[in-house]
Amino acid sequence: MYDAIVIGVGGMGSAAVFHLARSGLKTLGIEQFDIPHSYGSSHGSTRIFRSAYSEGAEYVPLLRSAYAYWRELEAVAGKSILRLTGGLDIGAAKSWTVEGSRKSCLAHGLEFEELDGGEVNRRFPGYRLPTSARAVYQAQSGYLLSESAIAAYAQAARDRGAEIRVGERVRSWRRDAGGLCVETDAGAYRAARLAITAGSWTGKLCPPLQSLCRPERQVMLWTAPAAPALFAPEKFPIFNLEAPGGRFYGFPDHRGEGFKIGKYHHLRQYVDDPDRVDRECGAADEAVLREAVQEYFPGANGPARRLQACLFTNSPDEHFILDRYPGEADVFVAAGFSGHGFKFCSVIGKIVAEFCLDKPSSWDIRRFRLSRLSDAFAAAPPQVGR
Repeated sequence: MYDAIVIGVGGMGSAAVFHLARSGLKTLGIEQFDIPHSYGSSHGSTRIFRSAYSEGAEYVPLLRSAYAYWRELEAVAGKSILRLTGGLDIGAAKSWTVEGSRKSCLAHGLEFEELDGGEVNRRFPGYRLPTSARAVYQAQSGYLLSESAIAAYAQAARDRGAEIRVGERVRSWRRDAGGLCVETDAGAYRAARLAITAGSWTGKLCPPLQSLCRPERQVMLWTAPAAPALFAPEKFPIFNLEAPGGRFYGFPDHRGEGFKIGKYHHLRQYVDDPDRVDRECGAADEAVLREAVQEYFPGANGPARRLQACLFTNSPDEHFILDRYPGEADVFVAAGFSGHGFKFCSVIGKIVAEFCLDKPSSWDIRRFRLSRLSDAFAAAPPQVGR
């Protein structure tokens, strides 16, 4: 009998298992693949960390805590996880990205600079923005080494007594006379509390949430810059760019892997079954991303080094789901991170642990309750720029 079981030991789950084990709970983490792996939402070396937040000022307190917990993980693991490069939120003067970023900075007293396109180009020559563009520059932004972070959290959890089973798929979970029971293809386990951090597999484990946690195929491109010095982390901030062709995000050249770019909602390919997603990437995938590279980052428009597919798991409004499972007081669901969740893993792991410890949350997470998602929104498509 465990005090807590965590289903899914990816970004959120690995942090949750660590915080639970550190709190002294007898904890089991169950992962159907390896740790880390390349089938979910957290692979591809890097994920953005940013403090200015267009998605809503209510995220900023969580980001402040996430930053502290990421630095704590670095101290625990003895390795670098988070590198600050500065970050740019770019768009037209009154765009959702620029206005939302600016508002979040003002609401929480974050230091920032407002730049026009010409100023960005002069200061960071890897960019070629139109002079009419506007940008919010915020220094407390950069990128996380996502796979390293997951491995570090998992190892730190084991060091504190957690048990983690890999290559073991959960078939079902239920409540019976003995409490909560989780059945896998290798056995059955019991716990007083259960946390589901299963990413794109949430709908399979929780059928009532299937329409609220919709997997979507996403693709990332790495290129070989013709002028690599312009795209070094010391010279090139991470970015969110709202352009006529969509909203793009990208990274400097980390350790020679190449300039990295993605587009939110890539080809808008919803996935009925995350076990059957098309992971092969082709010319159509590259073309979507090349257009932005050619237009805004011409110095990075060299040969493709790799293309890689991953998954978003979108909620109808693209805000997180952090709540008790309906009808189950001892089951917590952390899901629907909609392509902008990894930066929060460190603090969401703590939120999950507080639930399992029967403590009130240290953060205001009312914005993320399931009750906001009425049936009217269950089939809503993703919103461009959100």
